[in-house]
Amino acid sequence: MIILFYNRKFKNKVSSIWMLLCFVFVIIIPLALGAGLYARSTLLTHHYSLFNLLFSKIWRPENGDFGFLPFIAGSIWVTLLSLIISVPVCLFTAIYITQYSRHFFIKTIRISIDILAGIPSVVYGVWGIIAVVPFIAKIAPYFHIQTMGYSILAGAIVLSVMIIPFILNILIEIFRTIPIELSEASLSLGATKWETIKHVLMRKALPGIIASIGFGLARAFGETIAVLMVVGNVVQIPKSIFDAGYPLPALIANNYGEMLSIPRYDAALMFAALILFIVVLTFNALMRLLIIRVEKY
Repeated sequence: MIILFYNRKFKNKVSSIWMLLCFVFVIIIPLALGAGLYARSTLLTHHYSLFNLLFSKIWRPENGDFGFLPFIAGSIWVTLLSLIISVPVCLFTAIYITQYSRHFFIKTIRISIDILAGIPSVVYGVWGIIAVVPFIAKIAPYFHIQTMGYSILAGAIVLSVMIIPFILNILIEIFRTIPIELSEASLSLGATKWETIKHVLMRKALPGIIASIGFGLARAFGETIAVLMVVGNVVQIPKSIFDAGYPLPALIANNYGEMLSIPRYDAALMFAALILFIVVLTFNALMRLLIIRVEKY
């Protein structure tokens, strides 16, 4: 009996230690990533001021000019535009699926979501080249603009399709978890279906909606292959959605293999990765704070 007791106690101890190690591992990963990127980029940050690196428009590595502003601007343009396209689509689709349609449609949309989420990003890039880029080249003259179609808009359209399954999946689960009694109480008081959705369900789902947007934003900001195939990769600050851009992930992917032998260029690409890491971390933290404030409200 005593042996059985100590055996059980030993197993519990071992299980708790394994779980603690897994927890520590998950906590350490982002810290290790950040520390590694910072260490690899110190060759650049020790020779240039942070202000010049972040806000200079000049990118001439052969002359020692490393201005990241065009790449940061390109990333922000593509990310925000993709969210402007994808968030309303996901939100209204989730509302329709959970509030208006039959249960059969939820199963159907889940199949579509799984297919979209499983497609490799390079396939999205090819689709962008053969469909989105020519489409933009055709519609641009209506706005008195001549372009080949490789633009911020092309990158945003491709990116918005890529992040739709991730945002939509979260939104559907959020609306499904709202107690049906809330809707019934609102309808029994005389509110219409749309008024119930707008004033009751949307308010209840707001923290989850914010979280899904934050997740989509973080996903969009770091997407690489598909975007670099359609965005044009021109080092400039885009002034319109029809201009070409050059997001940070595309800079790293296009140059890393060739520039490993040049230490300062290698450090510059590591610094670009560090910027990406910090931006995504900051967005996630801000979204978390926003969710806490909304939940308190």
